[in-house]
Order: sequence, then C-alpha cells, then structure tokens
Amino acid sequence: MGDKFAQIVIGPAGSGKSTYCTALQNHCLTVKRTVHVVNLDPAAENFKYKPAVDIRDLISLDDVMEEMDFGPNGGLLFCMEYLVENMDWLEEQIVGPYGADYLLIDCPGQIELYVHLPVLNRITKKLEQWGYRLCVVCLLDSIFITSPSRFISGTLTCLAAMMQLALPHINLLTKCDLLNDKKETLEKFFNPSMQELLADLNQSSAGKFQRLNEAMSELITSYSLTSYLPLDLTEKESLEVVLAHIDHAMQYGEGLEPKDIDERELNDEKL
Repeated sequence: MGDKFAQIVIGPAGSGKSTYCTALQNHCLTVKRTVHVVNLDPAAENFKYKPAVDIRDLISLDDVMEEMDFGPNGGLLFCMEYLVENMDWLEEQIVGPYGADYLLIDCPGQIELYVHLPVLNRITKKLEQWGYRLCVVCLLDSIFITSPSRFISGTLTCLAAMMQLALPHINLLTKCDLLNDKKETLEKFFNPSMQELLADLNQSSAGKFQRLNEAMSELITSYSLTSYLPLDLTEKESLEVVLAHIDHAMQYGEGLEPKDIDERELNDEKL
C-alpha cells in the first residue's frame, strides 16, 4: 500500500494522550497491525509505550530551561519551534525506518500550540508533504461534560483546534469509566440543546456575563462541527469503535488488497 497514515494526538495536559497511544498500540498488536508511537512532547517523563521516535533525542525541556533560563511554557514553545526548524531530523527518523507504517504522534499538552500558534500546523503540513494522510484525535477529559460551563469551554477548544489545523478531526471524551451516572451524562451532552445549556449556564453567571454566554453558544451552534466519541478503556469495543471512525476519516484500508483465504485456516476455524 502506497499511502501512509498518522494520527495527530492532541489534548490538554492530563487528558490521557499517552494512555490512549499505549492502549491503541497494544490493541493493534493483537489484531496484527503494525503501529509505531512518535513522542513529540519534550517535557515527557514517563509513559508505558516505547517510542519509536522521541523528540527528547533532539531537544528536551529540562535542557532548555537550564541553559536558556526559560520557564516551562516558554521552554516548551522553544523546543517545538526548534523542531520545526529541524524537520529534516524528524523526516530522517520517521520516513526511513517507519515510512510505510501507521503512526501515532503523541503531542504536548499545551493547548496554545494547536489553538493559537502555528507550530503544530507547520509540522502537519510537512507530514502531508511526506505523503501522510492525517487525522487529528483531540482528547478531552470527561470532566468537561459534568457542567455546561466546562462543556462549552472544552467544545470551544476543540473547535479552535479544528479551525487551526484544518484536517480530518475526531474528538474523544476520555476516562468515561470514571463518570457518575455515565449513561445519563453522555446522553445529555452528546446531542445537547444549546438553549438548555445556556439557560443552565446563565443561572450560575452574573448578569454582565450572560451576553458572553450567548455569544459563545451562538458560535458553537453556527459552526455545528463539534461532536464527540466516548472512550472507555475498560471496554475493548469502545477502542474498536474509535479506531474504526479514525480509519474511516483517513480512508485507511481502501488501498489494501483482499486477503487470500487459506482453506486450512478456514477448516480449522470450523472445527
């Protein structure tokens, strides 16, 4: 297959990006699908997967903070801009050894990198030039659907990322297994009535903020682009559904040749 595929995994710090990458890589191993994880977080310390490519081999946040006397946010931005200026390093690390494989690209948790600044956009453009079909997977902690204010805040973040990156985009609600009244909460926020959410939000807001609430509600409604998939890693089917949606968004598998049926394997299955 000539096409190459990569998921761009983004989301706020603590939303479960590395956990998602680990779980998805393990799932793909069980279905005999080759997947490699690329760590683009220079501040990463511990994760359960072994990265095939690690930005810390190029530059790390600790080194930048020590040598440049930057704080965490400024240092991370410096690291990502340094990567953009040295994309030939990333091309050498990815395209040679893993060029034909499916990639999970684990990104930093600072949302300004993909909401306000063009850093991640420039990286994705390069990946497209190298022949990759991309899908952005934006993770949001399910705590964001426990109140109208959090839901609107999280939805605006997802919408801003969609507009900035301009790529096929899937929003995931992670840690759904931790929700109280899981079924009721998901039903309320998966197809929400913005008028009802706005009424609930206005009840807890001072009068001077109600016009702002209305403006944010109208913005979300006018674009009508954001929707969510639940991710519960305690349920195997949940991860399978998520992967199927992402594969469809990237058109993964459309160029695969049909697999020849081995009659011996078929007879074994019947037995």
